Amino acid sequence: MSDNFAVSGLCDPRFAAVREAFHANFTERNEIGAAVAVIVNGKVVVDLIGGWRDAARTQPWQPDTLVNVWSSTKGIAATCFAMLVDAGRLSYDDPVARYWPEFAAEGKATITIGQLLSHQAGLCGFTTPARFADLLGGGAAAARLAAQVPLWRPGTASGYHAISVGILATELFGRITGTSLRSFVVGELRQRHGFDISIGLGADDEHRRAEMIAPPDMDSSQVGSLTAPQIAALANPPLDPLAPNTPEWRAADLPSANGYANAHGLASLYAALLDGRLVSRDSLERATRTQIEGVDLVLGLPVRWGAGFLMNTDGIYGPNPAAFGHSGWGGSFAMGDPGAQVAMSYTMNRMGAQLRDDPRAKALINALYAAIN
Repeated sequence: MSDNFAVSGLCDPRFAAVREAFHANFTERNEIGAAVAVIVNGKVVVDLIGGWRDAARTQPWQPDTLVNVWSSTKGIAATCFAMLVDAGRLSYDDPVARYWPEFAAEGKATITIGQLLSHQAGLCGFTTPARFADLLGGGAAAARLAAQVPLWRPGTASGYHAISVGILATELFGRITGTSLRSFVVGELRQRHGFDISIGLGADDEHRRAEMIAPPDMDSSQVGSLTAPQIAALANPPLDPLAPNTPEWRAADLPSANGYANAHGLASLYAALLDGRLVSRDSLERATRTQIEGVDLVLGLPVRWGAGFLMNTDGIYGPNPAAFGHSGWGGSFAMGDPGAQVAMSYTMNRMGAQLRDDPRAKALINALYAAIN
């Protein structure tokens, strides 16, 4: 149990069940610091915070607290690519090698952007020994991945590219636009649209950062038995859940894992996807169209991927199969439901072990749909 915590913020009485589930995350599910936000038909109905930014419980969580959201970042990256599609800059059916010729090496000439974003490229990690610095991306890391032989025949299966999809995506994005994905998020999503999100964290926002907290000896290699794709994706090297507490992590352009946000900012992003402010309805349909479905070679779970978005499978985002979003290692998530016109996000600092299906997230989503229904 987390003691000495307070929950504050906005909650429409119709969604009292969400507040109760959020409170129970602290009293029953060992939360330390967190935020939850829900937007329905464009109106903010839940915007709650609670707990502490730090393990010592000396700094209360604030409405503008930012925290690393791990793979919930992938939904931000997917949004950026959807905006390029909407602007006519690319098609998901374009070969990656059209913009990045070196990527064609070792039989990868026909891999499409949609396949890359949906984890079908067979490049789920480095196949030769790697260091933490390699996971932070950059041109050398991207070139190394582009030169690799795929771990399976591209297009035949997905294998979650936990970190590597960010290295590949930002390189591709830069070759298409001439700007980094990190810079695009700042200019288009943060400054133009006002979403309190970023890839990495600048010095000006450091004072708002929540400390990442994890059990001793936890790392990314502990999520299951390790096949070759799992070793590449999760254990070469194992990723330290406390990496976001390092300045090197916060300085990186890694749109697979080092996004910083609060729940209000992420929920607002998905609300803008639903209401057409960011992309047209047709472009959103293309971004969330199923690229591949089946048991993922890394996750070992049935998964349905859009073009970078995790599509609703097994009710992870409620009852609507069209719901989409992304969840992050440790418990965060952000999602949108076009049918219910609902956007929701949860951000937190206490790492759980799951890559998906964290009990804190499930409790909040179940409470939301109980209130709606």
